[in-house]
Amino acid sequence: MQDVKEKEQGQSQPSSYQSKHKPAKDFNQRSEYLEHELSIMDLKRWRLNLPGRDYRVEIEDWVPALAATIGKIVMVTAMVAAFAAEYGLSQSFIVENVRFELLIAGILFVVLFSALINPLTNLAGTHGPMIPLIPLIAMAGGHPLALGIMVGVFGLILSATKGGSKLVTLTGEGVRGGLLIYLGAMGLVGQISKMESWAGDVGHSEVFFVVLLATVVLYAYLAKIKMRWVAIPVCSALAGVIAYVMGVPFEFVTEPGLPNMNPAYWWGEDTGWQMGLPSLQQYISVIPFALLAVAMWSPDFLGHRVFQELNYPKKANKVLMNVDDTMAVCSVRQIVGVGLGGGNLASSWGTYMIPAAIAKRPIPGGALLTGLVCVAAALIGYPMDLAMWEPVLRVALIVGVFLPLLEAGMQMVRDTNHSQSAGICMFSCALVNPVFGWALTMLLDNLGLIGDKERAQSLSRMDKLVIPGITFLLCGIALALVGQLPGIPALI
Repeated sequence: MQDVKEKEQGQSQPSSYQSKHKPAKDFNQRSEYLEHELSIMDLKRWRLNLPGRDYRVEIEDWVPALAATIGKIVMVTAMVAAFAAEYGLSQSFIVENVRFELLIAGILFVVLFSALINPLTNLAGTHGPMIPLIPLIAMAGGHPLALGIMVGVFGLILSATKGGSKLVTLTGEGVRGGLLIYLGAMGLVGQISKMESWAGDVGHSEVFFVVLLATVVLYAYLAKIKMRWVAIPVCSALAGVIAYVMGVPFEFVTEPGLPNMNPAYWWGEDTGWQMGLPSLQQYISVIPFALLAVAMWSPDFLGHRVFQELNYPKKANKVLMNVDDTMAVCSVRQIVGVGLGGGNLASSWGTYMIPAAIAKRPIPGGALLTGLVCVAAALIGYPMDLAMWEPVLRVALIVGVFLPLLEAGMQMVRDTNHSQSAGICMFSCALVNPVFGWALTMLLDNLGLIGDKERAQSLSRMDKLVIPGITFLLCGIALALVGQLPGIPALI
């Protein structure tokens, strides 16, 4: 009886977070309150974390939630459309599958995992770098279900061995900076080019310049007043308004409704994907692509955690993204999502994490809102049209992902050693792709051939040569198999 009484008393006591929480009015600035919140939180892995008890949902959480939903619709649409183009599927298939993916992400994973069960895992988003490889996957005889399952299996293996966090630890600051600068710069150039091409296609070339000029001015002003965390919704809204006022046509066409929720429909012979279940040969043919997809995870996850480290106070070590847990959730989400019929390939959700880190918010509060907004967008339908409208989606990606990546990378290059590693990293990325550049430069940096020589001397043989060497070898083999090394034909 005494044990039961003590247990009941313990349950009635406030949590450590609740006892340390102070209202925002007790602080001189909002940023001080947000940093205090981050420093007192003690979020638990694989245990129930509840809003109000372990964290709060603040107004700032709406920004990454809206940004994440826009990014999700954009990226899943691009991926499913790429599959549909290769397998001869209709536009209606794309819309219904994207809707289905929004429900899968919102209900099963964003709320369940990142908001409640393990708020140290970033949301499982979309693996954008895999989109250009989808034609090659189709040519190799790959099956989307086989590909998704193999990506999930390899991801679980990497997570179980804690390989993801180890690779993050072994990536020096110069390499991190170079990787982020390259990803930011290339993404920025790509989005500007696509925006210009779209403006010409709709017969309003002047819209391209006016929208981006207004975006630059507004973004600079938001940075000056330390409000960059609202850049995605504010700049995207401005872009949409300017484009519409200047005569660019827009209309809502996706009506409210629900997608087909039956996996048998999606993986039927004559319905959904119209491909049936994959054969053993189709599983074998996707292995190189699955290896490459998982190899790309580490630099992607690294970039997202870096944003937290740059924007959070030093004491906020108990709210930082856990790379291995995030890999585990992305892997499970991949297997479950593709098994149900979805066409998404999962990765760490950049359009959520980057604005959330800039807004000085932990993962769970915005994750809760993101799940709800994704479900609402899928059910209503019309928000999907707005998020996929070119001026809105391009500006959202520019100010929400690529400009912050560029800025963060430049912050990490602080001296000559860092600039040397960063420069070699960018050169290697340009030679092949970011996976090759990251793996090669990490090996050279840890060996002490470039970058900080003192850091290299402090590493063990395992950390200096064995792990980076195996990583580079595996990445190189995967790239060679699928024909991604310049001048070398695909080995499969």
